[in-house]
Amino acid sequence: MAGITLPLEEYCASLDGNCLPKILQVCSGVYFQGSIYEISGSEVCFSTGDLIKVIGIELQSVSCEDVSNSNRFELPIQHTGLFKIVPEQMPYSTVDEMMRLRPIGLESSLPFTFTSRTKITIGDFTLSPGKELTVRCFEQLEDGNECIRCFVRGQQEASAEVCIPLSTKGEFYECESEECFSLSEIMTSSSLRSRRFCFANTTKSKQPLLFTPVYQIHAIMNLRKNILKFPSSLEVDVIDVTDICKADFVTPLNLTEILSQPDENFPAVVEILEGPGSRAMFKCNWLSELKTQNKLIFHKKGSTALVLISNLKSRKAQQYFLVSQHYAGRFKRRPREFSSVYEVYAASVNVPGLKVSVTRNCEEIEEEGVPALSVGEHLEIVRCERMELPNAQDDKQRQTVEALLCYRQADEDDEEEEEINIVGKEEMYLPMYMQGNFVEVLADNKKYKLKDLGKEFSLPMDVKVVTKDSELENDPLATSNLRIEAAMVEPVIQASFLNCPGQCFDIPSKWLSMSVYFTNECLPWPRDHPPKCRVETVTEVTDEFLYEFRKQTTADVTPPPRPPKRNVSTSKSIKKSKKKSKNKAETAPSKELADLTLSWKKRPPAPPAPDDDEHPPVVPPKTPTTPATTTRKAQPNTYVKMQDSIKKAPLKTAADVDVDSEHDYETVEEFTTVIKKAQESVFFFK
Repeated sequence: MAGITLPLEEYCASLDGNCLPKILQVCSGVYFQGSIYEISGSEVCFSTGDLIKVIGIELQSVSCEDVSNSNRFELPIQHTGLFKIVPEQMPYSTVDEMMRLRPIGLESSLPFTFTSRTKITIGDFTLSPGKELTVRCFEQLEDGNECIRCFVRGQQEASAEVCIPLSTKGEFYECESEECFSLSEIMTSSSLRSRRFCFANTTKSKQPLLFTPVYQIHAIMNLRKNILKFPSSLEVDVIDVTDICKADFVTPLNLTEILSQPDENFPAVVEILEGPGSRAMFKCNWLSELKTQNKLIFHKKGSTALVLISNLKSRKAQQYFLVSQHYAGRFKRRPREFSSVYEVYAASVNVPGLKVSVTRNCEEIEEEGVPALSVGEHLEIVRCERMELPNAQDDKQRQTVEALLCYRQADEDDEEEEEINIVGKEEMYLPMYMQGNFVEVLADNKKYKLKDLGKEFSLPMDVKVVTKDSELENDPLATSNLRIEAAMVEPVIQASFLNCPGQCFDIPSKWLSMSVYFTNECLPWPRDHPPKCRVETVTEVTDEFLYEFRKQTTADVTPPPRPPKRNVSTSKSIKKSKKKSKNKAETAPSKELADLTLSWKKRPPAPPAPDDDEHPPVVPPKTPTTPATTTRKAQPNTYVKMQDSIKKAPLKTAADVDVDSEHDYETVEEFTTVIKKAQESVFFFK
């Protein structure tokens, strides 16, 4: 069937699984429910001209077509029903033609019943038309000719056997057979699949059915890494081009799959099928060249030790670098700065015997257990313990908090503290929630290589580059104050471009997404004479990389503890003392402030204070009188409005006024004066 265009279903129905693989080319057709669809989780799309390499077929079900009305339905291959062969209505001109066109082999097709519409004469024996003949076996005559031995049922249950040569001519028709076949037997025989069947069960339909197998095709396509699986029932026409097609089926590989390739495949030339895209995590020159259809040399694969380094925040732009431990520069350690006791504790876990110096004075807060610290004091971190807070009235109210036990050593200028240290070290507890300013005390002035720093000290660590890497034309780490954040071992692929094969760079496969395929191109250097490779050791990364890195590597860190709740009685006494001191300061204001009001006008003098038994006079209300005529309306009186507003708010006595209050409330005497003036104004206008 090579070179003949066939529907995919018809082609697969006649396909022998032993002759695979086969290469098919898509000619035309209507795609199944659209040009792009999903079958069993795989997206499938066929276009005219696509090449499909069939590597396997798997029978899934059987498509049954009712010949009378063209209705179709499917049956599973495990269907347990039986089927009978529907006799063909076409006549056969010879016995040999009838037997050779049987759907099954000559021996396995027996017994077989047929009739003849014409008279058959064999020597002295004559068979009348319409007789049913049942073939029992094949025989070889003495003259070398073949014949069939048939059983003939005559009148009154009489029977006879007769040998009919295969060359006998006439008009022969096959009769309905009682032999039944299962669905799996029909599908495994290529001759039975071409026949029509009906259900052997008489209660079911007797309409003739045409069976077509539905396979799940396993195939590969160009530029697809996964094996495609799709049904043979797709409405698409194909042509077999196995004998004439010389195309190579390219399999794309991502960087993780490249790492799983054997070492013998390297070095090799690869072509980029899909670049990293716009979501880049690196700032480097080689990243912009990783475009589709560009070619690279993959020298080797492996793992390399890297460290994540950041410059200090004092610079305008925060930068982050992935640095190989082959970096040839030299570093000096720098003291770290801490802004809380908890940060000091976190650093002391990795550095036993950590020493820090106080860089800012700290006042004592007795109720929170915070001691006083002075600039220049040296603290040696011992361990974490629990301390009891002071100012507890009874045992039930006592609180214990986590604190850092330290040995305090004063500055050399403090003679008093120096005498204490001669006798013994002074112990001090610093609560974990205490804020302060500390700096690490270092006595190390040695120059280190990057790989030596990772062996001798724990991270994070502040360093400074004192000698740059001479192999780098422009060392971005030179003369910079840096922090080594973390160390890692990453799988990388050493690569370079074809135009400069010796200038290599490491591609971290975990942090870069791209797909390539191995080409058959020769390497751009003489055989067994590879170039000397120089690998970049510093690669700047973006904030996106830092976010992803910390999301994957940072564990759940417990936040620093909060200060304890203060005692209610203690807090009240503190507030009262603060208010009294504040009121004392307010009792003696300057003359200018005393004369100022909110409207920047001088306050009128206060009325004389009345005696204790004296109350403000109450004027009895005047009986209302209705004037006969009103020719003019009086202007609204602002004092009346003030009186109404005063009535709405309840008056406070002198005892109710808090003497410690910070607000400048008016006294009762001032209220009395205002009420008197308001009443006099009302009487005046009446």
